[in-house]
Amino acid sequence: MVGVICGLLVLLLCAPSAFAQANMGAQARVLEAGTVLVGGRDTLALDISLSQPVPYRVRTFSAPPRLVIDFNTLDWADVEPGAGAPRSHVRAARRGQLPDGWSRLVLDLGAPFLLTSSEQRVDPDSGQAIISLRMKRVALEEFERNAQDEQRFARLSGAAYLHPEAAPAPAPAPAPRKPIVMLDPGHGGIDPGAERDGIREADIVLSFARQLREVLLRRGRFDVAMTRDADEFVSLDGRIRAARAAQADLFLSLHADALPEGLATGTVIYLLGDEASDESAAYLAERHDRADMLAGVDLTGNTDEIARVLMSVAWQDTAPRARGLADALVEGLGDAGLRLHRRPIQSGAFTVLRAVDMPSALIELGFMSSPRDLQNLRDPDWTLRMAEALADALELWQERDTAMQQLLRR
Repeated sequence: MVGVICGLLVLLLCAPSAFAQANMGAQARVLEAGTVLVGGRDTLALDISLSQPVPYRVRTFSAPPRLVIDFNTLDWADVEPGAGAPRSHVRAARRGQLPDGWSRLVLDLGAPFLLTSSEQRVDPDSGQAIISLRMKRVALEEFERNAQDEQRFARLSGAAYLHPEAAPAPAPAPAPRKPIVMLDPGHGGIDPGAERDGIREADIVLSFARQLREVLLRRGRFDVAMTRDADEFVSLDGRIRAARAAQADLFLSLHADALPEGLATGTVIYLLGDEASDESAAYLAERHDRADMLAGVDLTGNTDEIARVLMSVAWQDTAPRARGLADALVEGLGDAGLRLHRRPIQSGAFTVLRAVDMPSALIELGFMSSPRDLQNLRDPDWTLRMAEALADALELWQERDTAMQQLLRR
């Protein structure tokens, strides 16, 4: 549990919808009242009081021991969150703004303190929030086992403020970070997915994901990660964790399913929805979620937590971005002359799309229950056309999304 907490947290507690809508364009501020850092004999407690809830991530690094917290669009308002703890616990604190709009707080720890809990509480009346972190002193070996890879983190998120000498903004700005696309070939291992004539869906989508990765990397606009690159089982929850661990900006789950009636044909883009847009979407969502049961993983217990997160401030931002992604994908495929389903954008309660901190979509490339689609899925020329069209669509979406995000920051 500690490893998960320390690896990457984006904890977004529910704010009432009225506050979420009212503060959509506002930047959260750190409030001096309620912001405290207190050290006990073997404990360290940090409370950060905010004018409204924000997405945040927590990591620990060793050599020397540090706690690093990144916040989305946060104004420090001259508050020093690191003040108040004894030097034996916190030797120094640095905070400032990052080039991508996030903010960072770094605590240089005087001893190896490991994060034990992290939560964000929201006052239902005022809409203000408090991020509470609790740490305990542990052996250095345990701390180092749970610490993150600093070099990899610095490559992805920048080295600003990680060390005292890195606190000032670097003179020449580093090359802009490329957006990371997480490709998620569905099924795998004990879950073959749909099967027709000895052909497995898990194999088809893995082959296509590798082809799409090659096209995207060759163009140089995106970096690419994959939830699996072999015939192995990855749980639905594990796919989301892999995307967050890679700091993905975009999540695409790839499928080529089959329907009992065998009538569906063409490519469909699915977005997350509380209710399925039709019976086919409901059937597919149930099939995909049931894959976890094959490995004894039951996600039923997460339902309430997921529902709360979907009501969070982050979802207010991510949902329209995901819809823009779906629109761009349909536009790109249509321009390439590829066959789309008669209803090309649909919704369903797909667990794998419930990472609300990044735009996500599930692409049914075609349906193996359709002889025409199955022939296309096995045709290298068709799959290359599909990969090129999806790459075009992702570039189109990235341009539009970047312009929209810049407009929202003004």
